[in-house]
Amino acid sequence: MSTPALHDIPIHVRFKLSALWTALMFCYIYGDYFGLYVPGKLQGMINGTGPVGPVSEGTLVGTALMLAIPALMVLLSLVAPASLARWLNIGFGLVYTVIMLLTLPGAWWFYLTLAVIEIALSLATVVVAWRWPRG
Repeated sequence: MSTPALHDIPIHVRFKLSALWTALMFCYIYGDYFGLYVPGKLQGMINGTGPVGPVSEGTLVGTALMLAIPALMVLLSLVAPASLARWLNIGFGLVYTVIMLLTLPGAWWFYLTLAVIEIALSLATVVVAWRWPRG
């Protein structure tokens, strides 16, 4: 007696993109959290040193915007007009791939591990958006 095949439904490209951004954000959060365990990291934060130098209002706003975009892409992938959503996903997917590549030199293994996953997720976002069905 054979087991019937599992029934599966196609997932719309919008849901795939939203899920990719969600997964990417979780990896970012875990990377930042685990980064707090790197010796000297907390002392540097206490001393006012951030990832791009001295902490200022401007660097914190810039960092906040950089981290807010993936969160917004979770939403925009679902609600923006298709053409706009496609290009935003392609553009920001490439931007965040480059950002991750720039942060690799000198990183600890836990960060490199998450970075590889994040690069794969951001490139998958680009591919899924690029192949957005037409018609």
